[in-house]
Parts: sequence; structure tokens; C-alpha cells
Amino acid sequence: MPPFADLLCRHASELAPQPTGIKPRLGPVPGLRAVLFDVYGTLFVSGIGEVGTVAEASSRAAVGAALEAMGVAPAGSLKGVAKQMERRVRVVHAEITRRHGIDYPEVQMPEIWSDVLAELACRGALDPADVGRIDCERFAVEYEARANPCWPMPCLEGCLAGIRERGLWLGIVSNAQFYTPLLFPALLGRSAEACGFDPHLQFYSYRHGHAKPGPALFALAARALAERGVGAAETLYVGNDMLNDVAGASRLGFRTALFAGDARSLRLRRDDPRTAGITPTLVITDLAQLAECTKIRRGSERTSHFEH
Repeated sequence: MPPFADLLCRHASELAPQPTGIKPRLGPVPGLRAVLFDVYGTLFVSGIGEVGTVAEASSRAAVGAALEAMGVAPAGSLKGVAKQMERRVRVVHAEITRRHGIDYPEVQMPEIWSDVLAELACRGALDPADVGRIDCERFAVEYEARANPCWPMPCLEGCLAGIRERGLWLGIVSNAQFYTPLLFPALLGRSAEACGFDPHLQFYSYRHGHAKPGPALFALAARALAERGVGAAETLYVGNDMLNDVAGASRLGFRTALFAGDARSLRLRRDDPRTAGITPTLVITDLAQLAECTKIRRGSERTSHFEH
């Protein structure tokens, strides 16, 4: 198992999605040659619904437990740590936007935690000597494992197997941190590549410095698919957020499926003008529905790329 994946595995426990009350809108998607997925709230149930959003009490408890796991005892109160982290993320976002003109930048959480822990030391909540010996990568995973427990979405493996059997390309476009790809070995026992996701069709925000709903990750995916002779209109993007996923992918020409399978993570964004006029191709509430909707294919696409 890759480094740190064991931490995610050790703290994982079964987590069921919560019903949304949304009615599915299904149908065949002819001419499909590729399916791309979001991760949190789509492939995996996310305990907080969306990466990077944790309530204050939960965040404070997760920080305390992560510090304890690393042999560090707080010297004072950790109250306000969630707001402190969110504030630091906003500051770094603003700095990146100002310097590089990126509207939707991504941060590196080990760097964010390094700054937050240093701030905690400055206010007397941590001993500066303890902060100096904390591995911020490990701390980020220790925190994430507790603050955002995840579990495979029901029917996930059957859905992926069905798509693979039809010879469709599989990829990922997701807001993520370095520990996100570790969910696959931690919770499924094998890497994303072993699950069928092409290694060159995986686009995680932390690797590129761009986040959804910005167009950059989708543009990278469209370019990689084009190199394989696959057009955006031949690709279905599946995600749980009308803004980050459906609107973002639609604007690059992808067909889309809104995954409305868990009330924690479903983001309809009805009052957001950026989703005005955007309608997903499908609305699914169970990944098994997606496998059924992707059955129809053109005769010229019968040969699976896995056999090449």
C-alpha cells in the first residue's frame, strides 16, 4: 500500500449515502467513447460532502487527534482553527490570483497546514519546538482521515467494470489534494489505474494549480482525449455539483451526468447565475444507473482500448 494510504484505510468505516429525493432522468447516451468522473461525492461518499469544508467543532477535534497521533500535545486552546485554516486558504488563493491571474487556483494543503501550525505556535496554542518537527504531509493526511471520512459509493466497482467492459476510456477530473488518489488503494485495495482509469486521463487540481469550476482541468482532459481521437461530445462527465462539474464540463462541450446520490455532497446551485441555462444530459441517483445508460455504442467502437 502506498505511503499514507494506510492512514486513510485505518480510519475508514462504512459510510452510507443519504437520500436526496431527486428523481433520476435517465436514457441511453449513444456514441459515447469516454467517461470522466469527479471524486468526492461521486466515486466516494464524503463525510463532509465536499473537500475543504469542515465544521469548527469537527475540525478542532480532527486537529487535536492528528497532533496526538504525531506525539504533539497542544499547549493552549485550538478554538477557531477551522476559520484560521479557511482564512489562510483564502489568502493564498488571492495571492495566486494576483500573481498569476488564475481565477480558480488550488492550494497545497501541507503548505497551508505549515502556515496554520506556525500561527498556532505564535498564539501559544503549540510549542514552537513541536511545530518544527511536524511532517506537514503526514499531518495533512492524519487530519483528512478524521475530518473527511470517505467510503466507496454503492455500486462503484460494478459501474466501473461495466464501463470497462464496453471499452470506454475512463478518467478523472477532480478538485483534490495529494492524498485524494490514495483513496483508491486505501478503500478499494488497488490504484485508480488498476480500477481502469487511464493514467493520462487523471487530472487532479493539486497537480496543476487550477481548480474547478475553472476551465483549465477540463481543457487538459479535452486535449488528452483528442490525442486519443475522442471528442468532447463523445465524453460523459459525471459529478455531484451543478457549478463545479456540470456547468464546467458543459462549457467545454462534454455531455454531463449530475450525480444526485448523496444529500451531503449534492450541490444544485439553483441561485448561482453561473449555472443559468445549464442542463445535465442525465441525472442519476445510483452508479448502477450510469452503467445502464452507457450500454449503447456505435458499431465502429466495439474494440476495447484495453486490448490494444
